[in-house]
Amino acid sequence: MDQRIAVIGVVLSDRKNAAGRVNDILSEYGDIIVGRMGIPYRERNLSVISLIVDGDTDQIGAMTGKLGRIPGVKVRSAFTL
Repeated sequence: MDQRIAVIGVVLSDRKNAAGRVNDILSEYGDIIVGRMGIPYRERNLSVISLIVDGDTDQIGAMTGKLGRIPGVKVRSAFTL
């Protein structure tokens, strides 16, 4: 399968309960993560994580699917051609 570069945005509206599970999943897929930036947005009581990943669509889809199933977590991704 072809490797793709993707930008993934992850918003945690329930950081206290979701952060551990999010970090476990990100560690599981650490081999495809090229870069990660996490920002606590205290004024909105949110945390935002941006990821750059390099993997095939199955790997990226599996990771974003697992993240998106966590209550209080929203995930969006954009792929290169």
